[in-house]
Amino acid sequence: MPKSPPSTLPKLIAFDLDYTLWDLWIDTHVSGSLRIASGTTKVVDRFGTEVAFYNDVGEILRRLKREGVVVAACSRTHAPERAREALSLLRIPPYLEDDGSVQEQPAIELFDHLEIYPGSKIPHFKALHRKTGIAYEEMLFFDDEPRNREVERLGLAFHLTPDGVSKSVFEAGLTSWNVRRSG
Repeated sequence: MPKSPPSTLPKLIAFDLDYTLWDLWIDTHVSGSLRIASGTTKVVDRFGTEVAFYNDVGEILRRLKREGVVVAACSRTHAPERAREALSLLRIPPYLEDDGSVQEQPAIELFDHLEIYPGSKIPHFKALHRKTGIAYEEMLFFDDEPRNREVERLGLAFHLTPDGVSKSVFEAGLTSWNVRRSG
């Protein structure tokens, strides 16, 4: 029997970008300006390298926005402008609205905060705490790099995503956050 989803969501959920939401390093695998790949929701660089979210990312981001969760990107990159450009150009695939219309959405619209710059993730979360007033204990962070677990010393929950974010990884992160929170 499948597990039911947790009943409580963190107030803030943050995601790393590289190898967490997409399958590359934006500062080393992508060159030059980006553009939307014709007829797709993906982005390509001048050499045709694709930047695209893992399959379940769009649905997860939309769910969080519907549920009123604050969503942040926390990325340790040397190409912050390129990462922001990718988020601005990437489109979340179309979905059907209640009124029957089909909507496509720029990914950046689903993020409330962008902490994208080189260095330890600790300053990223201190900035988020300062900007939002949300307690660290009400935050959950998904990242593919074990070294970034250091943010747990602030009091937030860290969930490792060695193969990127998927529905099952996301639900496991929510479950671990709920277990941590309850005891």
